[in-house]
Amino acid sequence: MRHAVALIALVAACGSPKPPEGPTDAEQREKITTGMHQALLTEIQVLKGAAQDLKAHAPVRSGAAGWELPADAAAIAQLKLDWAKARTAYEHIEGAIAPLFPEIDLAIDGRYDDHLEGLNGLGDPNPFDGQGVIGMHGIERILWADSIPPGVTRVESTLPGYAAAAFPTTEAEARDFKEKLVTQLVSDVQKLETQWSPAKIDLAGAFQGLEALMVEQREKVNNASNNLEESRYSQATMRDLRDNLAGTRTIYRLFQPWLKTKGSDVDARIEAGFDALDAAYDEVQGDSIPAPPDQWSAEMPRAEHLGTPFGKLYTKVRAATDATVPGSLATELAAAGVLMGFPSGM
Repeated sequence: MRHAVALIALVAACGSPKPPEGPTDAEQREKITTGMHQALLTEIQVLKGAAQDLKAHAPVRSGAAGWELPADAAAIAQLKLDWAKARTAYEHIEGAIAPLFPEIDLAIDGRYDDHLEGLNGLGDPNPFDGQGVIGMHGIERILWADSIPPGVTRVESTLPGYAAAAFPTTEAEARDFKEKLVTQLVSDVQKLETQWSPAKIDLAGAFQGLEALMVEQREKVNNASNNLEESRYSQATMRDLRDNLAGTRTIYRLFQPWLKTKGSDVDARIEAGFDALDAAYDEVQGDSIPAPPDQWSAEMPRAEHLGTPFGKLYTKVRAATDATVPGSLATELAAAGVLMGFPSGM
């Protein structure tokens, strides 16, 4: 009996056992870094495989006058499928990759006008040689050369250094497309894969990239009104937006467990914002952004324009992505970053 009393006294003196504490911020960071490295590496490898498929499927026929229709129609259709696969993989990782590897991002994802600007108005005399206008949009411009919307051609023709898009017209150009332009894309993706290591991952920069990508959703929609949208030749920018959003959600959810330890309901508001943007995108059928009304103005849109399919999409995207609007998805993402100790990128 005396032993039992002594034991009770000892337990009382020591107090109740403390519940185990959760992971520290440092442990949370390490877990996110590991998860991000693996998740994005998987997408980079999909991107690399699709780029290699582009090279493997690019037609070169000895003695032929480049690509000819209908002879090469099936091959070109396959190249378009390969390109779409590569495009989806990159859109899934763009938010985190672009701020960490800006030069590689430009090489892989730079638009025609971006590359022309870097050429100081001199243009690209050989669009197939892997120099000048390169990357996915350089390849896209060639694959869809026979079906580029007239409005895109009209706007691009005003750019310094512009040259009309075209299929390879000689065997040499077809070989250059395969062995130089597409090979350069493969090389740039392999460079990204080599450099993508946990040591290179800056969580603050990656999270700010997610914030910036949401803000850019509105820009991507509005660019359709001036024929300078992202995937303008294939008219697949709506698919880009969906893939961007899916990739952003995947990366955000790596941060989610840590954010939930911060005692805020910002995570629930972010998920609601993602759902609202998802629903807005689901209302649009197909891969193309709805045609903007004539004389559309993002600064002062007219009521009748806001009632069109394009206007409705723009209104919903703006509500979610305007960083000046309290409660928008962009604002809530910025608040989440601050809670985790990241300076806001807004």
